[in-house]
Amino acid sequence: MLERPLEKIISAVIQRADAAHPADLVLRAELKAQRGLSREESSSISKAVFTYFRWFGWLDKEAPVEEGIQQAMALAEKFVERPDRFPEEVLRTKAIPPWISQYMDVSVDWLRRIQIEPKIWLRSRVGKGEQLERKLFRVERTRGELADALIYSGQEDLFRTAEFQAGEFELQDVSSQIVGLLCAPKPGETWWDACAGEGGKTLHFSDLMQNKGAIWATDRAEWRLQKLKQRGARAQMFNYRTAHWTGVEKLPMKTKCDGVLVDAPCSGVGTWQRNPHARWTATPTDVLELAAIQTKLLSHAAKAVKPGGKIFYSVCTLTRNETTEVAAQFEKAFPEFEPIALRNPSNVKREPAPQLWLWPQECNGNGMFIAGWQRKKV
Repeated sequence: MLERPLEKIISAVIQRADAAHPADLVLRAELKAQRGLSREESSSISKAVFTYFRWFGWLDKEAPVEEGIQQAMALAEKFVERPDRFPEEVLRTKAIPPWISQYMDVSVDWLRRIQIEPKIWLRSRVGKGEQLERKLFRVERTRGELADALIYSGQEDLFRTAEFQAGEFELQDVSSQIVGLLCAPKPGETWWDACAGEGGKTLHFSDLMQNKGAIWATDRAEWRLQKLKQRGARAQMFNYRTAHWTGVEKLPMKTKCDGVLVDAPCSGVGTWQRNPHARWTATPTDVLELAAIQTKLLSHAAKAVKPGGKIFYSVCTLTRNETTEVAAQFEKAFPEFEPIALRNPSNVKREPAPQLWLWPQECNGNGMFIAGWQRKKV
């Protein structure tokens, strides 16, 4: 049972969350405003908020929010103990909004995975995964090509650790780490992270490039680029330049690039395990409008790729409109680009393919779609 003061905070976050105010941002602001909360209390509040929206489809909408919180937490406990108590037909009608089945293939394995809490992933500096594993408590390192990806299962505030402050790791989902590994930027090359956001993939690029060469990091939101600068300083990564770009045809630089990444804004369906509130705010209209934006971004960014250079498209969504259809339109409009066979670092047994799907139930991370092309040299 939650203590009364905590339940009041949780209820306030839930009631303020809507399409214009995502629950994760409302939660972050509320926790920052609250004084004197312990790490354990903050963790309990966060867990309860996300549990509420994860089980929102089961709740009585007429009942007080406080009752819904308790009901959601009870359902979550039952699911962990006996997931077979929740048949497929119930999950299909309650775990997701009804419209999504028209836009993507919905499997029972995916439905069951998005009803449990997600893993917390760390990315160590290149080649330092084993060393970081020895320093931190409650971490489990993967192997092979993902040897610098670690799962954290502790309760410590990672942002306050000496290792984080020294730039030895970033919190980054494994699917996003896979994007960086597939792009494989090399020291001395020139890359463009077209939709850089707060710079998680930019910093991964910089580390893979050994802080050599050049990276252009652009975004439509200046505040996100300011976050990138703060993170870059902490990680001691400096081989990048930032620029404001809203996706218009005029590019932010005249440089031709060895590689371009368009990690485009999307409906975020692939994050519905980590961000369950988004299940109830995303709409079919969002999917269609974002698909048009993604097509435009990819088309404009392709002009920056030099002969022999590569362009990658990634989105943390699983709808056909935003994935295979965007890729098909690009290939039709740009025949001078040839598809690249992509090998999944988290499942090397699968044959390389020009389009890679990362499903939460397979990779233990966010759902992601990735495609890549290389411009012909002639």
